[in-house]
Amino acid sequence: MSMVGELSCFLGLQIKQRKEGIFIAQEKYAKNIVKKFGLDKSQQQRTPAATYVKITKDSDGESINHKHYRSMIGNSLYLTTSRSDIAYVMGICARFQSEPHVSHLAAIGLDTQMIEKALQKDVSFLETIVSPGSVKNRIVFL
Repeated sequence: MSMVGELSCFLGLQIKQRKEGIFIAQEKYAKNIVKKFGLDKSQQQRTPAATYVKITKDSDGESINHKHYRSMIGNSLYLTTSRSDIAYVMGICARFQSEPHVSHLAAIGLDTQMIEKALQKDVSFLETIVSPGSVKNRIVFL
């Protein structure tokens, strides 16, 4: 294996390596989701989901296309690798993939509006201030 250069993109993640640490974003992927599902004209929200929406089974609601709903869920779940703020809402919405209704689609719509608002934010892995030798109880992740 040889070193070709600094890693800038891997599996759809844009990676920026700086002196302060490593920054990961999915700006291009997020823009594609916004475009694919026609969310570019939607209003932006301050939170990942509206605080007044309660996501329940909704057996009496109008059914929607399973394939479209699953596509929205799948695309958004992949985005949670760099956008942990939407992970909770997407997990809740993913529970209703077998019988999605209009109310569930509305909840995803509210959530994916956050995608466009947060396109420029990166997940950062900053260098640690504490040196490994100064820690009494070391933790090793495998």
